[in-house]
Amino acid sequence: MSRCLSSTHTALTIPEVMTALRLSRSKVYDLIRTHQLASFTVGRARRVSPDSLRAFIQEQIEENAA
Repeated sequence: MSRCLSSTHTALTIPEVMTALRLSRSKVYDLIRTHQLASFTVGRARRVSPDSLRAFIQEQIEENAA
């Protein structure tokens, strides 16, 4: 996952998020639609900040640790 979240990325594309999470496109969009994963748009392009992706992963770890 570290190569998907390199320090040079300031915004990840949906395919990059799909690769990092190993999820389908529809599942990533479901996470965005349900506000579990924060994203933003630039024109018609949807992007996810690396910090948002890290926060989502951390939340999943914490929820599943209980």
